[in-house]
Amino acid sequence: MSEKTRYSESELNEFREVIEKKLEQAQLELKEVQDQITHQGKFGSGDTDYKFKGLDDGSGTSEREYLAQMAQRQTKFIDHLRKALIRIENGTYGICRESGKLIAKERLLAVPHATLSIDAKKARDASKR
Repeated sequence: MSEKTRYSESELNEFREVIEKKLEQAQLELKEVQDQITHQGKFGSGDTDYKFKGLDDGSGTSEREYLAQMAQRQTKFIDHLRKALIRIENGTYGICRESGKLIAKERLLAVPHATLSIDAKKARDASKR
């Protein structure tokens, strides 16, 4: 029996559903973070708050940086998910970009934007050490 080289159409549809759900959730989370960033200065804007403004500057800055990093990570994740949908459409989804073999279904269900098999990922991580 030959080794499977591609996922079936029904399997690809299953992956597509998983990715679309994750994409929808990721977009909602990104919007929440962006809303926090844009509305951060709107809370506690009473007249007496100016006295304490100097105390909050450092924590406010670090929170803005944290939120900006979260937004950046979420944007990158969304991009990876969109690229996974493109790979489904062009027939390359689930194929390890280093070995050319199929990535395990369990891995793709856990990390649907994966482009490396577990073995290839471990080898890559080991070579970075």
